[in-house]
Amino acid sequence: MSEVRAFFMPTVNLMGKGSAQVAGERIKTLGCNKALIVTDKDLVKLGVADQMKALIEKSGIGCSIFDGAEPNPTDLNVEAGLAALHEANADVIVSLGGGSPHDCAKAIALVATNGGSIRDYEGLDKSTKAILPLIAINTTSGTASEMTRFCIITDTSRKVKMAIVDWRVTPTVSIDDPDMMVGMPPGLTAATGMDALTHAVEAYVSTIATPITDACAIKAIELIATNLRTAVANGTNYPAREAMTYAEFLAGMAFNNASLGYVHAMAHQLGGFYNLPHGVCNAILLPHVESFNLIACPERFRDIAIAMGENVEGLSTRDAADKAIEAIRKLSADVGIPAGLTDLGVKEEDLQIMAENAMKDACSFTNPRLARLSDIIQIFRNAL
Repeated sequence: MSEVRAFFMPTVNLMGKGSAQVAGERIKTLGCNKALIVTDKDLVKLGVADQMKALIEKSGIGCSIFDGAEPNPTDLNVEAGLAALHEANADVIVSLGGGSPHDCAKAIALVATNGGSIRDYEGLDKSTKAILPLIAINTTSGTASEMTRFCIITDTSRKVKMAIVDWRVTPTVSIDDPDMMVGMPPGLTAATGMDALTHAVEAYVSTIATPITDACAIKAIELIATNLRTAVANGTNYPAREAMTYAEFLAGMAFNNASLGYVHAMAHQLGGFYNLPHGVCNAILLPHVESFNLIACPERFRDIAIAMGENVEGLSTRDAADKAIEAIRKLSADVGIPAGLTDLGVKEEDLQIMAENAMKDACSFTNPRLARLSDIIQIFRNAL
C-alpha cells in the first residue's frame, strides 16, 4: 500500500487585480473585530501599511500596526509582536509584505494560542492548538510564505534559522494582488523570482514529490523562465508581474507539500550567520546543489531543462539534465544575481559549522541525493 500523503494550503486564496481591497470584508467573515497588521518599516515608510489599515477600518474593523518584522525575522521580533498583539487586544492578524512579515506573523499567531516561546516549535508539527486567524497579503513574488506551512525564524542565541514546519501555521486566507507588487525594485524582483524557482526545482526533485506537486512545480518553472527577465527589466509590465504572481503561488503549492532540499537547508544557515537575503542565497546555491543532485534523478532535470525552454532533442538523458543547470545559471546571471557567496561576505572559516547545522535542517530530509558533511562543505566552497 502506498504511503498516505497530505496536501496543505490555506482555506481561501484570493488572486488577481484588486484582491487586496477585500481584506476587511474577509476579516468580517471570520467574525473578528480588531486586527493587528504585522509588517516591516519599509512598507510603513512607503505608506502601504497605512493604506491597508484605512481599507480595513473602512470595513468597520479596528486596526493597529506592528512594524517590527525585520528581514530574516528573529525570536525577539516575535516577542515584540506578541506584546503589540496583547496591547492592541487584537483577535486577527494581517501579515503585509514578503516572507519576513508573513513568517513573523505566523510565529506570533502560533505562540499567541499555544503559549511558550517560538523556539518550542522548531521542527515538524509541534503545536497543539489552532493559531490566531491570519490573513496574509503578499507584496512580493517569491517566498510563497503567504500560503505555506513553513515559518522560518532566527534564534538569536544560536545564530540559527529555525525551520518551523507545522500545518497549523498555514494562513487562514492568502491574498496575491499584482497591484501590490508593481513597485518592487529590480533587485528584489530578481531575488524573489529566483527564490520561487528554487522552490519549484527543489520540490520537483524532492523524494516525496507527487503528481500534484509535479504539475505545480513544472508550470511554475515554465512561468518563471518566460517572465522573470521581463519583470526585472520592466517592473510595470503587468502581464509579467501577474505571471510571476501565479508562478510563486504554484511553486508554493509544490514545496508546501513536497518540501525542499539542501539549497534551503544551506541558505537558512547563511541567513542565520550573516543576516543575508534569503532569495539571493538560494539563487547562488541553486546550481551548485543541483549539480550535486543531478545523478540522483537525471530524468527530472531533463524535465526542468525542457520547462526552462531548452532544446534537448537528440541528447541523452544525462546531457539533457546538464542543460537544466546551464539554464539556471544563465537566468541567474541575466537578472543580476551575484556570482558567489564571497561577494556577500561569507567566510571560509564558517563553512564547517554552517554545514553541520544544514544537515540538521528540516529541509534537508527530502533532498534526492544523500550528502556527507564533507559534501555540504564542498558545495558551500564551490559557491564562494
